[in-house]
Amino acid sequence: MKSAWFLSLLAAGLLSACSNDKQPTETTNELKSAPQEHVLAGAWIMEAAGGVMLDPQTSGLTHVDGMLYTISDGSAKEYQRRRLHRIDPASATLAPRPDDMGMASRVRRSCFSQYLADEPDLEALVADPEQPNVFYTVTEDATRTGAMSDRCQQRYEATGSTDYPTLLVRIEKHDSGNATMTHVRPLQFPLEYAVGDFPNDGIEGMALGQNRTMYLALERDNAGNPRVFSVTLDDSFWDSTDFAVVTDPGLQVPAFDSGRHPINGLEYYKPAGAASGFLLAAARNDNELWVIDTAAEKPTRKIALQFTAPGGDPENCAAQEVMDNASIEGLAVIGDTLWLVNDPWKVNYMKNLQCEANRSRYEGMAPLLFSMPLDASWFN
Repeated sequence: MKSAWFLSLLAAGLLSACSNDKQPTETTNELKSAPQEHVLAGAWIMEAAGGVMLDPQTSGLTHVDGMLYTISDGSAKEYQRRRLHRIDPASATLAPRPDDMGMASRVRRSCFSQYLADEPDLEALVADPEQPNVFYTVTEDATRTGAMSDRCQQRYEATGSTDYPTLLVRIEKHDSGNATMTHVRPLQFPLEYAVGDFPNDGIEGMALGQNRTMYLALERDNAGNPRVFSVTLDDSFWDSTDFAVVTDPGLQVPAFDSGRHPINGLEYYKPAGAASGFLLAAARNDNELWVIDTAAEKPTRKIALQFTAPGGDPENCAAQEVMDNASIEGLAVIGDTLWLVNDPWKVNYMKNLQCEANRSRYEGMAPLLFSMPLDASWFN
C-alpha cells in the first residue's frame, strides 16, 4: 500500500508540473525540452560524528580527487560559515569539520577584510583543476556589513551594480582541511549590461571552463532575467587589486517576460571529443537543469527535474517523498555523474514536511545530496 501511495503521489506531482499553464513564455532563445521529468532521490548529508548537517546553507559544489566540496553562505549557523565542507559522495557523509578560514596578510590589509572576516555571503565554489588545493568563491549580499572607509568607498564605488562590490576570492586548502583566503578582487559590471542594484540577487554560480574562463551566473538583471558573464583567470589576475571587469560572452541564456528564473548553480562540462564545452545551470525556481552551449551555437536545452527525500519512517511513510521545494544551489560533475546539493530555502523548506519523522531535519534546514547520470543526448 505504501508503495502504491508513493507512486500515485509521484504521478500526481509529475502531471501537475508538466501541465502548469501559468508558466511564463520565453522571450528569446529557442529551447529544447526533455520529454519527461527526471526524478532524483536525495540523501541527507550526515556529519562525521553522526546526525544530519544542520543549517549550513550549502551554496555551490565542486570536486577534488573524487570528493565533493561545498561552502556556506552568510545566513548559515555560525559554526558552518567560512569553511570548506568535504563530502564523500558514496555515503553523503562529511569529513570532520575544519576550522574557519584564515586570511593571508594581503586580504587582511584589503578594503574587504571586515566583511570577509565576519558573515560573508559566499555563493558558489570552484576547484582549480590546474592548481591543487586552490578554490574560488564569490560574494553576494553585503548589506549586513559596515561601510568601507571613505578611501575604499571612493576607490571601489563604480561597481556597475550594488553599492558594496561583488568579490572574487581565492582560497587555499591545507592538508589539515583548514583553509586560507589568499587573494580578493572586486568585480565591475559595465553599465551597458544593465545589471541593476539587487544585493541579494547577484552572482550565485561559477564554473571554470577552457582557457581559464571563469563563468559567473547572475540571478537577475534590471529586466528580471538571469545572465552569464565571464572573466579570464590568467597568470596575472591576482596580482592586481583593481576591479576585474566582467564581459558578456553572448551565450543563449533563457530570457522570460515575467516571473523569477534565477540561475543558482553552475558547472562546466566538456564531452569527450568535443571542441568546446557546456554550462550546466541549476534553474532553482523552475526545477530545471539548463544545458548552455559555451560556443553559443546550439540552443539551450532544458531538463525538467523532480526531487524526493527519504521518508524517514519505513513503517508509516513512503521510502521517498516528493519534495515541494528543493532549491538546488550547487552542481558538480564527477566522471559521468552530475551531483547536486540544495540550499534549504528557509521560508519554503517546511512545505516539504510529510512524514513527522523528518520534522527535525526540515526544521534544522538539513541539506540533501542528489545525483543523476549525464545523458549524451543533452549535448547533441
